[in-house]
Amino acid sequence: MANMLNAVTTENLEVKIYETRSAMGAEAAVAAGQVISALLDQQEYVNIIFAAAPSQNEFLANLVANQNIAWERINAFHMDEYVGLPEEAPQRFGNFLKDRLFAIVPFRSVNYLNGLAKDVTAECVRYTGLLEEFLADIVCMGIGENAHIAFNDPHVADFNDPNLVKVVDLDQACRQQQVNDGCFATIADVPTHALTLTVPALMRARYVFCMVPGPTKAQAVFHTLKSDIQELYPSTILRRHPQAVLFLDKASSSLLN
Repeated sequence: MANMLNAVTTENLEVKIYETRSAMGAEAAVAAGQVISALLDQQEYVNIIFAAAPSQNEFLANLVANQNIAWERINAFHMDEYVGLPEEAPQRFGNFLKDRLFAIVPFRSVNYLNGLAKDVTAECVRYTGLLEEFLADIVCMGIGENAHIAFNDPHVADFNDPNLVKVVDLDQACRQQQVNDGCFATIADVPTHALTLTVPALMRARYVFCMVPGPTKAQAVFHTLKSDIQELYPSTILRRHPQAVLFLDKASSSLLN
């Protein structure tokens, strides 16, 4: 594969390391596209949950360029959304994905989390119903600087969460990452709460593709692969998934050697 530096397996988790983030994104999109097409050969439609973050840019750009995917047979979901951001705010994850994915290819359905719902508890119930009706086949995700997956920061992550969707408060490291990523000017601008799919909601998907490029993610990648599996480092749970692949670049994998 193009520019692959290494491929290893940690417990169940397959890890692929590339020279650059562009190579990482391109190869991850190829791998995801192959699984999507294989599933569409077996079933009427495919349900995919997507992450919204700059770390996903290269992957999403390559995925939407794949003209062999029957997008009209795919139901799309996203895994988290800020509470209270204005509808037109570019930082809203629904808007991020709309600009890069949802409005570009002709999905069978696009299912948005509503961070402006008057009753966020009721919104969690509504979205839970959709996830129960359309069981996830694939999750396309990243890992946060604090090793969160979706918005399951260490203090709210629960590997045995009874819920599929919940409201969480965001920890300082998570909110600072949004500034580091250039999404907000200052930490004061970053919302304090969000809706998130829980760890079990993500992990019950049949396949997980996790794209984690860049030097700011090196410590989180180290914990993901080297620390004990625990909620303190939520991404460690990926090592228990039977069909998960972690895609890294040279920078994000720099602490593994």
